[in-house]
Amino acid sequence: MNLVLCVSIFIVCIRALSEGALRPDIVQVGAVFTFNTINGKVARIAMKAAEDDVNSDPNILGGSKLSILIHDSNFNEFLGIIGALKFLETDTVAIIGPQTAVMAHVLSHLANEFHVPLLSFTALDPTLSPLQFPYFVQTAPNDQFQMTAIADMISHFGWAVVVAVFSDDDQSRNGITALADQLAERHCKISYKAVLPPDPTAKPSEVKDQLERIQMMEARVIVVHTFNRTGLLVFDEAQKLGMMESGYVWIATTWLSTVLDSAPSSKTANSTIGVLTLRPHTPDSERKRAFMARWNKLSNGSIGLNPYGLYAYDTVWMIAQAVNLFLDQGGNISFSNNTRLSRMKGGALNLGALSIFDGGNQLLNNILQTNMTGLTGPIRFYPDRSPLHPSYDILNVYETGYRQIGYWSNYSGLSVVTPETLYTKPPNRSSSSQILDTVIWPGGTTKKPRGWVFPENGRQLRVGVPNRVSYQELVSRVNGTDKVQGYCIDVFLAAINLLPYAVPYRFIPFGDGHKNPSYYKLVNMVSLNVFDAAVGDIAIVTNRTKLVDFTQPYIESGLVVVAPVRKLNSSAWEFLQPFTPLMWGVIAAFFLTVGVVVWILEHRINDEFQGPLRKQIVTILWFSLSTMFFAHRENTMSTLGRIVLLIWLFVVLVINSSYIASLTSMLTVQQLSSPITGIDTLVTSNKPIGFQVGSFAENYLTEELNIPKSRLVALGSPEEYAVALERGTVAAVVDERLYIELFLSDNCKFSIRGQEFTKSGWGFALPRDSPLATDMSTAILALSENGELQNIHDKWLSRKACGSQVTGLASDQLRLQSFRGLFLICGIAGFLALLLYFCLMIRQFRQRFPEEPNASMNGSSRFTRLQTFLSFADKKEDVRKRMSKRKRRDMLSNDNGKRIFNL
Repeated sequence: MNLVLCVSIFIVCIRALSEGALRPDIVQVGAVFTFNTINGKVARIAMKAAEDDVNSDPNILGGSKLSILIHDSNFNEFLGIIGALKFLETDTVAIIGPQTAVMAHVLSHLANEFHVPLLSFTALDPTLSPLQFPYFVQTAPNDQFQMTAIADMISHFGWAVVVAVFSDDDQSRNGITALADQLAERHCKISYKAVLPPDPTAKPSEVKDQLERIQMMEARVIVVHTFNRTGLLVFDEAQKLGMMESGYVWIATTWLSTVLDSAPSSKTANSTIGVLTLRPHTPDSERKRAFMARWNKLSNGSIGLNPYGLYAYDTVWMIAQAVNLFLDQGGNISFSNNTRLSRMKGGALNLGALSIFDGGNQLLNNILQTNMTGLTGPIRFYPDRSPLHPSYDILNVYETGYRQIGYWSNYSGLSVVTPETLYTKPPNRSSSSQILDTVIWPGGTTKKPRGWVFPENGRQLRVGVPNRVSYQELVSRVNGTDKVQGYCIDVFLAAINLLPYAVPYRFIPFGDGHKNPSYYKLVNMVSLNVFDAAVGDIAIVTNRTKLVDFTQPYIESGLVVVAPVRKLNSSAWEFLQPFTPLMWGVIAAFFLTVGVVVWILEHRINDEFQGPLRKQIVTILWFSLSTMFFAHRENTMSTLGRIVLLIWLFVVLVINSSYIASLTSMLTVQQLSSPITGIDTLVTSNKPIGFQVGSFAENYLTEELNIPKSRLVALGSPEEYAVALERGTVAAVVDERLYIELFLSDNCKFSIRGQEFTKSGWGFALPRDSPLATDMSTAILALSENGELQNIHDKWLSRKACGSQVTGLASDQLRLQSFRGLFLICGIAGFLALLLYFCLMIRQFRQRFPEEPNASMNGSSRFTRLQTFLSFADKKEDVRKRMSKRKRRDMLSNDNGKRIFNL
């Protein structure tokens, strides 16, 4: 027993000594930054503080000391690469940095080759994919999230077009690409990209040139994505050019918030008043407040703390804990030579000194499995290496500093409450939940800028108008001048006058003036930027909406068929026309049926329905037909008969009223006839069809209705319509209702046949995503609400049309379908009355002639009993005898009641 105990103690001691021997005295970590930048200065101080805190905690690294070696790249990517190579020569387990994405793309290849994890909180290029660069880890949210936040802000304020100003480097360029993708998902776009030289090489003259170009453009929402030196230069030049005044919107990425937090100055505040900027959100905590309290002492008051200082601190702790876990797992910090580099001999480069970290992959996995709470909040990575709940503060700069107007989080979008509060609730991305506080915009106004203006280059809005040769009430060119007039022009001018800003414009006629132009070509000229807008009788149809945007329709329209009609002469049988033949047949059948039903119900008790067979048939016919005029003389005595007759008289009343009304209409209103009753008969007739030159009707007939082009005849004017229809050149003309109504006001020989078979409207065409489309649509709605649109219509299009024209005789006939409910009720009532009557009669028959119990029911006896039943049914019932029996029963019941009362 003692021997076993001694051996166990010996093994534990040996294991402890071996583990202590494996832990190095110093764990070396490299860092590559530019010291002479805000983030470089802040990161240097924060990493030093983290190094001291790690080394002062005995629970971390188990006695080993963390050593962070910082290399100054001094704005030079080459020097940064040299510094990283030096670290790879000196047994470095990880490298913090680099500061820019340009260096990150290069150093990531080195990290892949030598298995040294590369962690950066400032190189946030969204294209640095973990698939391509597995050893590169971004410890702060990358620019994909920041651009999503900006896109949400732009969409929230209702802007559609923005201008991007950025430096020509990987991070800025790829960030703007990400912004363009996010804007496209929200139906917005970047109209212009102003590219500046890489920071800090941009010159004031180069910045000024780009801003002057932007100043001449429509968009007034400008996103600045660069670094602090170039960004501040942009705002200085913008202030000089008057671009920090009312009407402009400036959104800066996180570079501006780092300036405001770490190096605020009165000059910066004055040149950025009204600007919106983002700042990585870090939740409040006691550790964070304690570190912020230490900051002034750590920095000696040389620079303020910004969120990237917190990320720098947490990155050091992330590496320390990953290394500690690596050592606890039995890992050994060892390096081996790269055999491929060892073979490269000659020259002054000592490439063989670059060594591979043997435990690099295990350390990387430990970093990616980090689960800790740091100064920036909970730190974890998703499988795609994105951080847990990336979020930003939204800041608004004003004269004495900045104010926070809200938050953005990848979880719930825009809000005025902290993201931590929303994480406990289900995510809500509805528009009503996207809220920000009031913004003070450039110029000191709180009114949201429109986001666009007309270009300040003196160019007027080029408005193309169709140079029509027909229907000149709609739009026409005044002879001998460049002026245009008409209904469509007046609507456009009225809408322009309602806009809250001036719109310079000039009308440009489109077409040769000899025939109506192609409206598709006119719309296409807008999409090709030949015209800035198109105004006229332009129908909003599918193939045109693929090219341009349209305003709200200012008048409804649709395709109809117009054809020649002839007047119908009255015939000797006109009185039969109100009902269809089937309707007449059903009425006759019901007259006879009701007569028979009433005869059956009244035959046994009513003398007027008795007598010889011939008399009874005449009675049935006379009674049923006379009910049409309510002239029947026969009284009904049975309750069932009266019910059936009452329902039938109501049916007759409705039929009579409908017949009189329809016949009156046919005899007093002019009846017109045509073989064409609508688009369906026109399509199947195989006859020629006319259409207006330039109209979309041609495409609709060929593409939608599959009518051969050989059947279509182009017509250029109302006069040609009339001639072609009169001569039979075309069977009908298909055109929009508004044109046809104008045509019919002077040509009463023709009529619209059938119903309107398409629904559309007329609108003004504008380029895709034109912000003017929304304002013009709002103006058109205002014109409709205040009645001005109707006044313009009455001014140009109020003509006295022909009298009411009936589209066809068949549609005036009354059909069975309209009365089937009445006939159904009457039929059911008659059937139920007969059923009840026969049940009562069979009951009386059995009481009067009961069956003998022992009688055998052979065929002859059944026939005899049937004859007896028929004789009983035909025999008149003694009504007076039945009434006397009832009276005796009533008297007997009364006497019994009196006796009981006396007792």
